Amino acid sequence: MSDQKPELDQEMPLVSHLTELRTRLLRCVAAVFLIFAGLFYFAQKIYTLVSAPLRQYLPEGATMIATDVASPFLTPFKLTMVVALFLAMPVILHQIWGFIAPGLYKHEKRIAVPLLVSSIILFYGGMAFAYFLVFPMIFHFFASVTPEGVAMMTDISSYLDFVMTLFFAFGVAFEIPVAVVLLIWIGVVDVAYLRKIRPYVVIGCFVVGMVLTPPDIFSQTMLAVPMWLLFELGILAGSLVRKRGEEQADEPPEDQPPAVQP
Repeated sequence: MSDQKPELDQEMPLVSHLTELRTRLLRCVAAVFLIFAGLFYFAQKIYTLVSAPLRQYLPEGATMIATDVASPFLTPFKLTMVVALFLAMPVILHQIWGFIAPGLYKHEKRIAVPLLVSSIILFYGGMAFAYFLVFPMIFHFFASVTPEGVAMMTDISSYLDFVMTLFFAFGVAFEIPVAVVLLIWIGVVDVAYLRKIRPYVVIGCFVVGMVLTPPDIFSQTMLAVPMWLLFELGILAGSLVRKRGEEQADEPPEDQPPAVQP
């Protein structure tokens, strides 16, 4: 079929590839730097916003602390840099797409673009889920089990490391549908096999929830159930992709222009 040819039939020299790669990397760095420059003035407010889920459960009169001399400056600085990187992710993925797109077939592009867009939305969705639902639940649990006579005053650097780990973990966990669709699309597994191993996947989701959340059934369920539902969503999307691919394979080949003789 005519759509089975990459857009660029002529191979680019290695130097041209490296030059384009450098240009796109510089664009990614520039995007992160510009966003960081715009957010740096609000670095303290950004940290205040991110630390809100913990501060609302601190005992009356307790505050967060900074044990290192430079922590009051470096911790918000580090957080702002991470936020700039997360906000620049659409630009970064767009540059990656622009670099690899010329070597893809048309039918591959039709599935790759939705996957890229979905991956961005799901990653941000996982972070929002962690901030608005998981963090309040976790910090309420930690505050409720603090031993008597112990003052709960968390170091700002330790808190940032903790929440960044959870942000990344939930963002990656919400990429399950994209991973499932990719596995089905490239033929590593099929839909029937994924449905067959569904019980093991459910158990695995609860194991991951047990590792990433406090040791109470409610917290574990809050992570395990969304992961399982996202897995089911990936199976549904993967079956649609596979069905569409089979229909396209059954279509008669289109007329192709005669090859140009050298």
